[in-house]
Amino acid sequence: MSRQHAIIHELTTWIDENLTHPIKIEDVARRAGYSRWHLQRMFFDVMNERLGHYIREKKLISAADELCSTSLSVMEISLKYGYESQQSFTRSFCRKYQVPPATYRRHYLETFN
Repeated sequence: MSRQHAIIHELTTWIDENLTHPIKIEDVARRAGYSRWHLQRMFFDVMNERLGHYIREKKLISAADELCSTSLSVMEISLKYGYESQQSFTRSFCRKYQVPPATYRRHYLETFN
């Protein structure tokens, strides 16, 4: 594994473990010891996706998992993953899953219960 791959692997592990905390690209860059610009370029070279996109996608995937595995409200989940409002969470969620979070949960429960 190259040094770049090792650094990005360590950072993605850290990001995945801290999804319920605010994660800014500047914080990730500081943790890695690189400038924001250099880290984003290196991240894209290794992962073939933008760092900000990776963080947002991981938060949405985790939120979707919680919709199906907990009784937390959509509002509680949206706040847990750092969205400022349920509306902004719902917009992002709909872009990814093509349905609102409550519909996603209801469909899951109807299908698997």
